[in-house]
Amino acid sequence: MRPPLPPFTRETATAKVQAAEDAWNTRDPARVALAYTEDSVWRNRDVFVTGRAEIEAFLTAKWDRELDYALRKSLWTFEDNLIAVRFQYECHDAAGLWWRSYGNELWEFDAEGLMRRREASINDLRIEESDRRIFGPRPAGDRTELPLR
Repeated sequence: MRPPLPPFTRETATAKVQAAEDAWNTRDPARVALAYTEDSVWRNRDVFVTGRAEIEAFLTAKWDRELDYALRKSLWTFEDNLIAVRFQYECHDAAGLWWRSYGNELWEFDAEGLMRRREASINDLRIEESDRRIFGPRPAGDRTELPLR
């Protein structure tokens, strides 16, 4: 079991989103992969991934190239076992160039609270290091929304 479980309320959906943000900010692929079903299917940009082993490999490669990755997620809407999320993250590449990525995710959960489907649409924007606004994991209790620009 991976609480909170569906059907979601606003409170439990928000907790699920925060738990995902917290896990992704660890940049620990093995830990993050445990939140997904064994046969979970993903679309991440133009990449399709199936199963925990592929999820773990995908995340390992992601965090090998997206350095100092820091993420913020927020609940957009929810119903029953479905959650829609919007997010922003920042990272730099090996050349030291900074990026802010904007995206939306659609999540579907099984009865045990594991994500069985994830669809992510993401756009990247080159930023100056001085324009950064996400510095590591969110402080406890902070649910501040990030501005769109």
